[in-house]
Amino acid sequence: MLQLIQHIIRISSKRDRTEVNTALVDTMEDLFAPHAFAIYRCFPATKETIVFRCAGLDAGGRFSHNAYLPDRRFCLPIEHDPLLLRCQSGRSLVRDRLADGSDRLVFPVIAQNQPIYLIDIVLPADFPADRRGLLMGLVEYFGHHLALLDYGEADTLTGLANRKTFEKHLFEVLGHATDDVGTTGAQRRRRHRAENHWLGVCDIDHFKRVNDSHGHLAGDSALVMFSQLMRESFRYDDQLFRFGGEEFIAVLQPADRSDVQQVFERFRRSVEAYEFSGVGRITVSVGYCQLLPHDTPPAIIDRADAALYWAKQNGRNRVACYDALIQTGQLPGKASG
Repeated sequence: MLQLIQHIIRISSKRDRTEVNTALVDTMEDLFAPHAFAIYRCFPATKETIVFRCAGLDAGGRFSHNAYLPDRRFCLPIEHDPLLLRCQSGRSLVRDRLADGSDRLVFPVIAQNQPIYLIDIVLPADFPADRRGLLMGLVEYFGHHLALLDYGEADTLTGLANRKTFEKHLFEVLGHATDDVGTTGAQRRRRHRAENHWLGVCDIDHFKRVNDSHGHLAGDSALVMFSQLMRESFRYDDQLFRFGGEEFIAVLQPADRSDVQQVFERFRRSVEAYEFSGVGRITVSVGYCQLLPHDTPPAIIDRADAALYWAKQNGRNRVACYDALIQTGQLPGKASG
């Protein structure tokens, strides 16, 4: 029991998702010695839910990946694993007896009425019943801890990640970008020029008019619907944030500039075409830039803001790329690419 308490204290002391996951893997290995164990983070989308296998134990030993940056090599549509799908759909514990007689159990971690994590564990057939109850209690505690983390990281109105979470995430992305430093030019070319992330600042045009004309409750409703359009327009591994007021930020996974332009244009068009309840039509302007190794958050925001300001000054309801504006001489400065 003392060992369990020590593990719970360790888990509860963590505020970083990756560290929390690692602490749970340690606990499972020390206390229960499962045949296999995996923590899946869920990314619900319009068409399908993607799950990211971010930490656990398997035949190759322990593994852990950055929980804030889903690695596509370890992501799959949830439909590819029927037991995970059953757990997500039913939002309850599911069980399957494997060919060797062992039991596979999948537990959901629920927040805001939907699974945010799935805990997948394989136990020997003779695993004691009292130990099974202890394990279920530990998983429940882990879920409560993650739900609290989710609550602290989310904007209370829109449910998107908040500004504080954005700052942490951006440092994670910048740390990932420095991994390319030291590689040769040939290696970088082989890994493709699309290895850089992108950041876009999305600002609702004339939002003050919305509040003045329709009231703040209608304005808040429009912000909620706007955030839902963001979720539907971007990919599951693009990170979305409410930066403050009517300003939102999207941090996109590595892609070519032309693809990034298309992603932001698709979002702009979806906003333009949407009929916001109680408000009518609104539009959005977007300024975006590429993230670079050794970049700093203020420098990135300044570049994206410069492109956004240009979009606002040149008609609004448009998408502007900082580097393209520099290259065409429409903005003074130095291109980041």
